[in-house]
Amino acid sequence: MRVDAQRNRDRLVAAATAVIAEQGPAASLNEIAQQAGVGAGTLYRHFPTRESLLLEVFTSRIETLCVRARELAQIRPPGDALAAWLEAFLQHCLTDRGLAETVMKAPSGSDPDCATKLRTAGGRLVARAREAGTVRADVEVEDILQLAIGIALAADSPARAERLLSVALVGLRT
Repeated sequence: MRVDAQRNRDRLVAAATAVIAEQGPAASLNEIAQQAGVGAGTLYRHFPTRESLLLEVFTSRIETLCVRARELAQIRPPGDALAAWLEAFLQHCLTDRGLAETVMKAPSGSDPDCATKLRTAGGRLVARAREAGTVRADVEVEDILQLAIGIALAADSPARAERLLSVALVGLRT
């Protein structure tokens, strides 16, 4: 891909990420193109369907979470790394409400295997925290992922979600 084409694609993904976080998966594609500083034709050359753009945004957000898990594992103690990553995952769930469901229901059926990537990234953090004795021995990665997703769905505000997560983190500790 040419440098300018890659730059346009990156700007489109960044704009789409911001607009979708604010307006949800049904956000205007024209607004996304406008925010990226490109025409609608450029958007459609890179992403021929809404689903292809949503998939790119979702996959990019998941990859960011996976990178964050690796970074936290290197710079924080195991229990703190897991707690910080859960906070990041909760923010992802709150910000991308509806995006995952829309992507997974897309007719193309292309599954970027995001769930496996999340389980792997979170699983490493859970294993480290269990080995360090900072979380209960019976805690599994599925537990923490479902916990954060449930909090995001149940909370009526981001502040409430943060509070519920802090309560849940106490319950995970040994």
